[in-house]
Parts: sequence; structure tokens; C-alpha cells
Amino acid sequence: MPDYDSLHKQSIDYPESFWGNVAEELLWFRPWDRVLEWKYPYARWFIGGQTNIVYNALDRHLKNNNADKLALIWASQDNQEKKYTYRQLNEEVSKFANGLKSIGIRKGDKVAIYLPRIPEQFIAMLGCLKIGAVHSVIYSGFSAEALKSRIEDVQAKALICSNAYPYGKKTVESFKNVKEALKDSKTVKDIIVVKRTETNIEDVDEASVDPKKNYRFHWWSDLVSKQDTVCSTAIMDANDIAFILYTSGSTGKPKGVIHSHGGYQVGIYYTLKVSFDIGSEDIFWSTADAGWITGHSYMLYSPLLNGITTFIYEGTPTYPDIEIWWKLIEKYKITKFYTAPTAIRSLMKFGEEPIKKYDLSSLKILGSVGEPINPEAWLWYQKNIGHSELPIIDTWWQTETGMFMINPLPYTKSKPGSAFKPFFGVDADVVDEKGVSLAPTKSMSSAPGASQRLLESSKNMGKQGFLVIKKPWPAMLLDVFNNPQRYKETYFEKIKIAKTKKQDSFSDFCYFTGDSAKIDEDGYFWIVGRNDDVIKVSGHRLGSAELESAFVANPKVAEAAVIGKPDEVKGESIKAFIILKQGVEPSDELKKELTLQVRMQIGPIATPDEIEFVEKLPKTRSGKIMRRILKAQELGQPIGDVSTLDD
Repeated sequence: MPDYDSLHKQSIDYPESFWGNVAEELLWFRPWDRVLEWKYPYARWFIGGQTNIVYNALDRHLKNNNADKLALIWASQDNQEKKYTYRQLNEEVSKFANGLKSIGIRKGDKVAIYLPRIPEQFIAMLGCLKIGAVHSVIYSGFSAEALKSRIEDVQAKALICSNAYPYGKKTVESFKNVKEALKDSKTVKDIIVVKRTETNIEDVDEASVDPKKNYRFHWWSDLVSKQDTVCSTAIMDANDIAFILYTSGSTGKPKGVIHSHGGYQVGIYYTLKVSFDIGSEDIFWSTADAGWITGHSYMLYSPLLNGITTFIYEGTPTYPDIEIWWKLIEKYKITKFYTAPTAIRSLMKFGEEPIKKYDLSSLKILGSVGEPINPEAWLWYQKNIGHSELPIIDTWWQTETGMFMINPLPYTKSKPGSAFKPFFGVDADVVDEKGVSLAPTKSMSSAPGASQRLLESSKNMGKQGFLVIKKPWPAMLLDVFNNPQRYKETYFEKIKIAKTKKQDSFSDFCYFTGDSAKIDEDGYFWIVGRNDDVIKVSGHRLGSAELESAFVANPKVAEAAVIGKPDEVKGESIKAFIILKQGVEPSDELKKELTLQVRMQIGPIATPDEIEFVEKLPKTRSGKIMRRILKAQELGQPIGDVSTLDD
């Protein structure tokens, strides 16, 4: 622990030196002039430097001993398998990148990717970055309406999708969503379709989308078969846009979070390397999807940046049976396993017997992501998957942060339910609304018996407050796409750090995370949850306002309010309070109708668990629905200050 504390303090006191040394482990076309420039509210890293994520994720490994090492292993839910060495992956990426160039995609162009977890999803992402195009990955489970809104906002010139794909026992006809989403598209000119299934291909062509639009239609296989296996990697400025990823926000419209080539790759490279003690022979399995930030940072880019093998499974945790994950760990000798508490809780209900059949001895480190992991799930995870001894790296971070921000390291002591302390170079705190720190002033870390308490939930906890970051970090978002005002208001104007006698060049930096947390006497952070109106279902962020809009779109609904309720398996379940228009009678049939509508507009992940018809909703005098009061009443908690309540 003293080693961690000493190094962390050094990284906070001298962030430019610390991150500059890390960046030197990667390749640059041109070295940077300055490590960091902070001009409120923007931080820019490695000013003047030139690089490309693909330059370090692929090209670099062709020059060392990794060229013939496995880069990616893919297993389908129907027992197919594909393996790519770094050389083979680079050739496939180069062919696709050349294919993009052949249809007119150039540096800076936006490309939407609407694919399931198949190799083409990752080849497409790398291919875009290789030529300097900007990708925007859209979760394949989203509906046509959600797909359309993201394509329109990012102004995509091309869309990459599949004809259909298997998902458990079902076949998802994703091209139907594509046709619906592109009906009035003003930007998409080219559609590239991956044939994942032999079914649902009869009407997959440009005419089936919209005969009047004359889209240029390309089967993926036809496009890449004509291309050369050599493609030069574009030289990008460190602060050029690498990708845009949409994340739900409390105001309804999803935010297009922008990440760079330079700082982002430095942050994700180092956080994985240190947090998971990466070795050259590691096989890393993140069970995420590239439709979310975990799939970008720690499923694809960071494992390749570290020169290891990333493993990808197409299916769900329980298909074709509840033992599939353990079979795959045994078969492929997975060494580092990174999943969500939701998945752990869903597998807990089946007991320990399905796990005992398999040899999980290859595992060295476990990880958790997406939401706080409750102590019961933490202990079950370590006992049954981690042989009662493996460290669990419980990571707190966000789409906006790009990289791990608060997490234990393999050699630090853990407390089940706590995310440990900030990562190196991350200056985190918990403050009140005036920016005053709520961290306990008395540290017990060196007190007698402290080490015995480290595996227990601390009773000496500081007050709950707002989790903030007080210094820039390299993988932080550049901006919100086409909405700098929202970037400023959402992240830098909510809280101002209280002035102290000791000020530095970052005294006006205070990134508002939107989460509530507490700090205990040992300096450990305990993440409580969102303090805005975002609901986390199975690790996926859904905006309350976005959900409410889907309900109100029904002509029978006058108003809607949606809250998240604690759920042992999913993290949060969705409950909707609905006011019907006059003359409309509540019924179970109407509940089914509304449920179907939300599924169609947003996707199955947004399926409400409860719908309650009500006469009134708690509102402020200005008309804003006070969801926190609904939630407090629902959970039997104190409703707090109601001075702004209209009735």
C-alpha cells in the first residue's frame, strides 16, 4: 500500500511527467511539443504529436515478435471459430480500409457501424481509424428509431450492418431496422452488409431500402475481395477525432462523446497493462459489446495496444446453456476475465454445480465493470470463479472518461463493494454542492488492525456527495459532438471546487461525473449510483427522458415519468408512471401495448418491468417532473426537500 500511495501522489503532483513517460512506450509519427494544455473547459493532450491508434494496435506488432501471434479469437454461438494473428488481422483491416477508400470514404468522414459481436465489427472499427475516418458504433440491439437518431446526429456517410444475426434461440432481422432508419436519411450514401446468416437475404439490396434514394449497396465479402492487403496508416494529429460514441443523458437526447487518437490510446493502454498485470501470453476476455465504451476500450483497442490476444464470444451468458462461459474459459485457457455484475448475479441463481465441472485454473485475474458490484456477488465471484484467491479488479469509469478511473490493482487489498482508490494520474474526490471535500480527514490506513479490516465494509464512512475529478486525464472526452454548450454545462458547470490556499494551474478544473459516492477512512471510494436521471439496466445507460418520450409517443398517453429501481440481477429495473389522456381506460392490454412500443422505439434492453397508471405526477412550479420523489416513495425512503414542489 505505501508503494501505491507514493506513486499515486507523484502521478498527481507531476501529471505531465507521469503521462509523458507512459506515452513514450507507444509509437508516434511525430513526438509531441507539450504533454498537456488546459484552457477551460478543454484539455488537450500531446500537443503537436502525430500518431494513430491502429499504428500502435497493429502496425507496431508487425515490426516486433508479435506478427504471427494470435491477436483475436472469435467463437460463435453455433460452434464456429475464427482466429487472426496480428499479421492476418492487419491484412483484413487493410482490405476493408481500402474498400472504404474505394467508395469515397476519406479522412474525417463519419461511418456508422450497426453490427453484432462478429469479427467484421472489430475489423470495421480498425479499418475506419486506419484511414482516418471516424466511426460511430451503434449497439445492434437498438431499434430503428434509435439507429436513425444516431445516424442523423453524426451525419454518417456510410452504414455497415448485417442482414440478420443469431441471438440465443432467435434470429434478429437487423436489416429491417436499417431499412426503416434510412427512409429519410440525407447523409448515408453507401450501405455495406455482412452476411451473418444464410436466411433473410432475399430483399437485402439498395432497392429494398428505398428505390428513390439510389443507395450504393455492397456485400462486405464482395467489397473486400477486390482489395489489396496493404494499406498505409493515416498520420493523425493526437487530438484528431478517432470515434464518436453515444451515451444516454438525463435531458433525453443521447450525447455524442468524442475521443481522440493520442490521449485516449495512452490512457487505455496503460490502465489495462497495470490494472490487469498484462503479460505477453495473456488471453483477455471482456464480455462486453462494442456498442458500449467497454467494447471499444478493453475488448478491442487496449488488448491490441498491449500486444495480447483478445477473445470474443458472440452469444449470451446462458446460450446454448448456462455453462457456456465456463466451457469457453477452459477451452481457450482464458487468463483475464472481465464482465458485469449483472451477468454474475444472473449466473449465481444456478448455483455452483455447473461451474465445478470445468477447469478454470488458467484464470489469473477477474474484473468487474458497468455498475457497482454488491458484496454478495463479489464474494461469490471470487469464491467460485476465482478459486477463493484471485484478485477482482472492480473498475469505475464512464463513456466520457474513456479509461479506468477508480479501481484496485492486483497487489492492493480489496473491500467487496468498494472500487478502491483512484488510478495513477487520476485526482478524484467526493464533494458537496459547494465543492467542499467530504472525505474523512482521519486516515486509519496505518492504524493497528487496519489490514484486518480491509476485507470488511468500512463502518467509518464519510458523507455521501458528488463524485468529481479534479485534474485532466489523457483518455477524457474531447467534446460533445456538435454541442459544446452541453459539454460545458454537463461536465464543468455543475460543481465548482471550493478555493483553498494552495492553488495550481488546474484550480478551475472540476469534472462532474454525475455519480454519488462516499469515501471511507482508508481512502476507499464507494460508488452509490447516479445522481441524475440515467437508469443503468444490465450495465447499459438509458436516459429517463428518452424512455418517457417513447411512452408519450403513444396517442393514448398524456405524460410519463420513468425511474430505476434496484434489481438484484440487472442492477436497475425500469418502472413507468403513466397519465392517460381523458377517456382512455387503463388495462393490462394497454400495458402490453406500451411495452411493445418502447421495445420498438429504443430496443429490448429498454423493456419496462412495471407500468403504473396514475392521476398526477410530482412537478416543480416550472413543470419539471421530480423523479427523485417518485423513486423515494417507491422505495419507502425520505422524500427530502419539497420546497419546489407545485402540489
